[in-house]
Amino acid sequence: MMSEALKGLLRIPSETGCGEEYDEKYDEKYGVMPYGRHVFEALKYMLDLCESLGFRTKNCENRIGWAEIGEGEQLIGILAHLDVVPAGNDWDYPPYDLTIEDGQMYGRGVVDDKGPAFCAVMAMKELLDSGVPLKKRVRIIFGCQEEAGDWLDMQYYREHEELPSYGFTPDADFPAIYGEKGIISLYVSHPIAGSGIKAAEGGNAVNMVADLAKIVTVNDETIQMSGVSAHGSTPEEGENAITKAMEAAAPKCSFAAKYMDLIGYHLHGEALGLDFSDKQSGKLTMNVGLLKTDEEKITLGIDIRYPVTLKADEIKKRIKETFESQGFAAEITEHMDPVFMDENGEVIRTLIGAFREVTGIEDEPTVIGGGTYARAMPNIVAFGPIIPGHPCTEHMKNEHISEEDFEIAMKVYTLALKKLVIQQ
Repeated sequence: MMSEALKGLLRIPSETGCGEEYDEKYDEKYGVMPYGRHVFEALKYMLDLCESLGFRTKNCENRIGWAEIGEGEQLIGILAHLDVVPAGNDWDYPPYDLTIEDGQMYGRGVVDDKGPAFCAVMAMKELLDSGVPLKKRVRIIFGCQEEAGDWLDMQYYREHEELPSYGFTPDADFPAIYGEKGIISLYVSHPIAGSGIKAAEGGNAVNMVADLAKIVTVNDETIQMSGVSAHGSTPEEGENAITKAMEAAAPKCSFAAKYMDLIGYHLHGEALGLDFSDKQSGKLTMNVGLLKTDEEKITLGIDIRYPVTLKADEIKKRIKETFESQGFAAEITEHMDPVFMDENGEVIRTLIGAFREVTGIEDEPTVIGGGTYARAMPNIVAFGPIIPGHPCTEHMKNEHISEEDFEIAMKVYTLALKKLVIQQ
C-alpha cells in the first residue's frame, strides 16, 4: 500500500513556476488553482490520503494545505512541499513515476520533497496508532511553491493560519541543518546586436545546473551541448551545458567570449569579484541556470548562494556593480536572507538525538547552500532525509534514494515526533 500511495503522488508532474502550467487555472468544481492544475492535484492527493488515515485536514483555497493529529495548545509543524523542478532530460527511468530497481527508488520528487513528505505522513500515522498520548498537535503543512522561489504559499499560510511553535522541514540533510546561505536570483541581459549570436536557449530553472543548451550563431552554425543536472546550490556536482556551449562558441561570438572571461567554469564568482567566503558556510556559489534570447537581448538566469555572515546589501551592490560595469543590465528578482540558528538549541538537539538513536551516526549539524522552508517561519529546522556521506540526487536526472535510507528516514521522523510530543 505504501509504495502504491507514493507512486500515485510521484505520477503527478507538479512542476511549479514553469510555463503555462504556472498560470492560474479555474475549475468549475475546485475553483482557482493558483499554481497550476498539477500542483493542485498533488495537494488534493495528499490531503485525501491524510484524511483517509484519520488526520484532520484543511485545504487553504488551493494555495496550501495541512493535515493534523493530536490535541493541545502547542503545535509542532512539519513543512514539506509537493511541487518539483522540471524533470530535465535523458532519464533512464520514467521521471514521473516510482521505479524500484536494485534497492533504489527513482522518480522526480522522491528526494525533493514528495518522498520526505510522504515519510513524514507515515511517521504521523505510526505515532497516531502507537497509543502514545498526543498532548501536542502535529501538523504537516503541504507547500506548493517552494521551487518557484517567491513562496506565496507560505506567505498565505502565515497570514491566515496558526504558526507552529517549532518544527522541522524534511528537505535537506541529517542530522540537522542550523544554517542556510543567503539566496539571490537575478537575470542579467546584454544586447544581442553585435554579439555573434542569433538565438540561444538552455536550462530548465535558475536553481538547476543546465543539462542542455543550444546556440545559433549569426553564421547559422548550431552549437548544442549536453551537461549533467544538479542543484544550483552545488554546481560542482553538475556539468553546465550553457557554459560548455559558450566555450564552443567563444572563438566566433563576442558574447560567448565575454561569458567565458566573466563566468566560465568559475563556480564562485571569482572573475566578477564575488568570491566571498566565511568559516561557517564556506564559499559563495554561482550557477547559470537559464539562457534565452529575444530580438533585443541575451538573458542569463543566475542563482547565487552567499555566506551566512555576509550583509545582503553589500552582496547585492557588488553583484549589480560588477555585471553592469561589463555592459550587462542586472535585475535581482528574488532574495532570501540566510538562516543561522543556535546549533545547541533544544529542538535541534532533540532531532539529532532521534537520528543518532536510530542510526548510531554521531555527526554534528551543518550549514548548507540550499534554501528550505526553514526560512519561512520561526523555529523551523531543516532535518533529513539525506544521511551523511550518502548521495543526494535532488534536481538531477534519475533522482533517487535507496529503499534502506527511505525506511531509515521514516523511523527517524517517527522517533523525533514521539520525542517532541512527550517533551514538556
